[in-house]
Amino acid sequence: MKQWKRYKSYILPYKSAFILGPLMMVTEVLGEILLPKFMSMIINHGVAQKDGGYILKMGLVMAITSFLMAAGGILGAYFAAKASISFTSDLRRDLFARVQQFSFKNIDHFSTSGLVTRLTTDITNVQQAYMMSIRLLARAPFMIILSWIMTLTINKPIAVLFLIVVPVLGGTLIFIAKKAHPHFIKVFDEYDNLNNSVQENVNAARVVKAYVREDYEIEKFHGISRYVYNLFTKAEKIVAWNSPVMMFVMYTVIIIIVAIGGRGIVLGGMETGELTSIIVYALQILMSLNMVTFVFVMIMIAEASTDRI
Repeated sequence: MKQWKRYKSYILPYKSAFILGPLMMVTEVLGEILLPKFMSMIINHGVAQKDGGYILKMGLVMAITSFLMAAGGILGAYFAAKASISFTSDLRRDLFARVQQFSFKNIDHFSTSGLVTRLTTDITNVQQAYMMSIRLLARAPFMIILSWIMTLTINKPIAVLFLIVVPVLGGTLIFIAKKAHPHFIKVFDEYDNLNNSVQENVNAARVVKAYVREDYEIEKFHGISRYVYNLFTKAEKIVAWNSPVMMFVMYTVIIIIVAIGGRGIVLGGMETGELTSIIVYALQILMSLNMVTFVFVMIMIAEASTDRI
């Protein structure tokens, strides 16, 4: 809420883009939800009954749906980019104007390198977080809810399975992201030191050469660079657990779905096309959870940047 009040004046001029971006993404989500259903209808009615006319008709419907999906995705990406870039452009302009009003005491307190980091890296982090929030964070919940509803209409036991898997997997992925968060935060302070080292060597290049301090300055820069590298490596090693956890859960769920669906097909309670649709919905739900985790990490990084700004 505090951050919203602080940035409200920068967001409101572009509120139409902030609203239209998620709406266009929802259009894309609706298309992704309908396509597996259409495919199921083609398999159950067109292929099973060898009805070529029905296959062509549904194929045309799928083509139109895909076109509308593409239009929604393109427009959603456009409005998300416009909103986030316009917002951070105004923020960067005012931040630069504010820095110009600083006294020497303020500049010494923040350091020139720290101010440069705020004007570049920190604002870029905020921009990326806003863009990803509009494009993915608004998209993923709709995808999860609608995919689950479609699964519920086809097979209730599998829908109940998702009610167990989604909270467990989501909690695990968020736990991994929180473990990596402190390492990302430390990197920003080291960016200041890294930029400061570059600035000192650029401004005082002749002095460094005159006193033959090249080797010392190179080693000093490499030391800071190695520390930044180590911090990023630690963070990425933790985040890297997302992929194996995701894959393990995904294929385990698919095996369970195939077992339940196969039994339903044999007993006549489910058709082949419905099983295909459920597998697609399962993948959509699990991948949407992965998107939420990715955006969650971006937001945590941006939160540290907003505090610095």
